[in-house]
Amino acid sequence: MKHTALYLRVSTEAQADEGYSLAAQAEKLEAYCRMKGIAQFQRYVDGGFSGSNLSRPAVGEMIEAIRSGTVERVVVYKLDRLSRSQKDTLYLIEDVFLPHGVDFVSINENIDTGSPYGRAMIGILSAFAQLERENIFLRTRMGMVERVRQGYWPGGGKTPFGYDYDAAKGILVPNADADTVREIYARFLAGQSTGRIARELGLKYEHLVRQILLRESNTGIVVYKGERYPGRHEPLIDQDTFARVRQRFDRRDRPRAAAGGKLLTGLMVCGHCGAKMRYQKWGGAGDKLVCYSRDRSKPHLVHDAHCPNRGVMAHKVEAVVIRDLARLAAEPAPPTVQADGEAACRRTLERAERRLRRLYELYAEGEDDALRKTIERARHERARAEQALRQAEQAALQQEQDEACRALQTIGSCWDRLTAEERQMLVRACVQKIVLKNEKIEIFYAIDGAQTRAADVG
Repeated sequence: MKHTALYLRVSTEAQADEGYSLAAQAEKLEAYCRMKGIAQFQRYVDGGFSGSNLSRPAVGEMIEAIRSGTVERVVVYKLDRLSRSQKDTLYLIEDVFLPHGVDFVSINENIDTGSPYGRAMIGILSAFAQLERENIFLRTRMGMVERVRQGYWPGGGKTPFGYDYDAAKGILVPNADADTVREIYARFLAGQSTGRIARELGLKYEHLVRQILLRESNTGIVVYKGERYPGRHEPLIDQDTFARVRQRFDRRDRPRAAAGGKLLTGLMVCGHCGAKMRYQKWGGAGDKLVCYSRDRSKPHLVHDAHCPNRGVMAHKVEAVVIRDLARLAAEPAPPTVQADGEAACRRTLERAERRLRRLYELYAEGEDDALRKTIERARHERARAEQALRQAEQAALQQEQDEACRALQTIGSCWDRLTAEERQMLVRACVQKIVLKNEKIEIFYAIDGAQTRAADVG
């Protein structure tokens, strides 16, 4: 026997105050059935579900009942109880209800799809239901933007590592992990890899270290929908530290420790054919540096199948490189370029660009000679800010190179106490590539002022 489906929905408890409670809806729907003499009916109830989509259990159950042929009509108290989406409303009516001979009744709007007028009104009213939903979303979004603009944390999602969320104040508060965050930045800038940092600090995975290092909220900034706002929460690091870390990630040639722990892995290039060179076990004598063109295991790395490079024992090349790094460390460092902090220069440039955009908007509304002159001055200010940023970036790069030069002092003092990874990081911070042509070695440095060094492998 077919029955009438009474569909009820509330999304929040607050709707009970507006007369939308489940009990209020049930009372009105059952009164309708008594008035129409409908004896067979069944409730389909979704409590605490949004009407923005059809991912609701009772809706799914009702659709199954309709397709099985056991429902003759669907009755709701108000159209938006069925759905707030025009697309979903029309889908239910046009693709579910009508094809199965099921009428739809909305008591509040006095709609009955059993009549042509009722079917026409459905399209109009469902459009208004969706309009209201979009207005609610817009008001919520505008309120959130204003909240973030005032420096409050937007909430939602996962609280950043190193902070707790104070719901009463609406801000982030440093917790017991804040010192770990600071230690992560210090270790990374000291040259440690993200993998080693994760292992030594007991973090679950290496990617978490990268996430922490690139999270701008650690500087007191709130990032929302691609925009940056000064936050009310306490920063864990300063802007300059964050800028230095980001610059290291952005640099394509940032030194990385290579797999295997070999000192010169990834730096060696054949002087005959230009192919890369690798370490190869050479009996009891140790490792030998061989050209990939003479190694058929990786055909895509072969440059010249007849390359004459005979290779050379690795310990001899490593000894030459270490000696030359010690020589370089003993030379006086070139003067550094003094400039304002990169982060401060970047903020100044952003302010200049925002001011220039506002002036262009004003000029578009009405041309004015005075405004044109103001725009010209603003363009000069932006140009100065761009120049200052370039100088700051150069100074930051120089600072990294100075740190690499200072790190070279460890060759003489504590080289033997460094791990293989730390030695590798030190060499890769200073050396761009090493060209090996039989017994001839040429070292190309990545440090400004350091000359290419040619020598014989003894």
